[in-house]
Amino acid sequence: MNLFSIAWKSLRQRWLASSLTSLSVSLGVALMVAILIVNGVVDQMFSQTGSGYSIIVGARGSRTQLIMSTIYRMDRPIENLPWRYFEEWKEHKWVERAVPMNLGDTTQEGGFPIVGTTPEYFLIPPIPDQPFRMKVEGDDKFNSTWDAVIGSQVARKNGWEIGSEFQMVHSGGEGHIHDEKFTVKGILAPTGTPNDRTVFVHIDGFFALDGHDKPVEEAIERELKFYPSESRADIEKRYAADLADIRAHAEEEASGGGHDHHHHHAVSDLQKEVTAVLVTLKNDDYGIRAQSLEAEINEGIQAQAARPTDVMGRLMINLVGNVKDAFLVLTGLIILVSGIGIFVSIYNSMADRKKEIAIMRALGARRQTVMLIILSESLLLCMLGAVIGLLLGHGLVFFGSPIIEQRAGLLIDPYSYNPWEFIVVPIMIAMSALIGILPGLTAYSTDVAEGLQS
Repeated sequence: MNLFSIAWKSLRQRWLASSLTSLSVSLGVALMVAILIVNGVVDQMFSQTGSGYSIIVGARGSRTQLIMSTIYRMDRPIENLPWRYFEEWKEHKWVERAVPMNLGDTTQEGGFPIVGTTPEYFLIPPIPDQPFRMKVEGDDKFNSTWDAVIGSQVARKNGWEIGSEFQMVHSGGEGHIHDEKFTVKGILAPTGTPNDRTVFVHIDGFFALDGHDKPVEEAIERELKFYPSESRADIEKRYAADLADIRAHAEEEASGGGHDHHHHHAVSDLQKEVTAVLVTLKNDDYGIRAQSLEAEINEGIQAQAARPTDVMGRLMINLVGNVKDAFLVLTGLIILVSGIGIFVSIYNSMADRKKEIAIMRALGARRQTVMLIILSESLLLCMLGAVIGLLLGHGLVFFGSPIIEQRAGLLIDPYSYNPWEFIVVPIMIAMSALIGILPGLTAYSTDVAEGLQS
């Protein structure tokens, strides 16, 4: 009979105490596993979402606010830029794609953020090598004025399907509800990114809504501030055709020539605005051009640029990283307390086992053998707790991932794991050795005669 068989029989004799102490270890390990896996998903979402874009260009202000509002839709937009500035980016020699984004409105039902954009938005994967997948019916695509594409969470929570219609609330929940209705033409497959809880509408429809076109005088003043080298005459000359159309439309309305809400006149480029521009660059595998453009834009007075991975990397280190470390320290303390519980259980049992140890010694067992049996008990308790904890932790992730996706929008692979889990085994072996040393020494020094008389 080997040492582990003897140790296992000894644990079975004290099955209640052994089970409870091992369970305490397993709960600590399970909590650690769950935290590691969920943290890995959160880290991936924040560090990789938006990494498909070289830079994000927006109005001057906080770079963090620009990224949080544009990529994650978790903050208010800073301000808007002239449409002309977006078109300049489209013509830039280094730019592969420049995609406009307009933010601010929400859905009437559910309060989900609205993004006014173009079909090109869905050609840029938000995470490299993870392109958008979309459910559509027939040849309907995101190409017409009143078309919309919705994220998976929006579809599930609002019960929307292809063909559903919805209205928008202007500038948040306190604004008025637009009369116009958009029609769902596509539903995105789950991505594990903020796109899952976003509604995308065609930018032409976004501009056609009341209040989404800049008043002419304000638009001219904005152009003068944005391009200080140009005069009012230069601006009016550039937009002469637009200004003529605006005057003609104003005269038509004054004469009583109305129009229904799905037959709006085209909004002039002068009156158009864009909240941010998503930019991807040509031949910039190492990000050198992105850094150069970012520095150039930020030195000017017109706008600001930010690289999503750079901004979110700092945020993860300074904020989320500290939270993660706090949770890991907490679980480490739980495992440490569990280890102390195992030590107390084994050490207290030594007083009741003096006769058992003395009999083993009398039958020929050496002191070292008795000590190794106690160490084996400690190792079995710790490793049993570790194995059960690993299984329990992955079980929590497996059964909890659909609930987390539904409640928090985090897309967790039920079969995912974190490489840091493998450190649990050597930690448990080291802890079992430390736990078993003192009880083992107590068994080692047990007096045979005294033990037989007890």
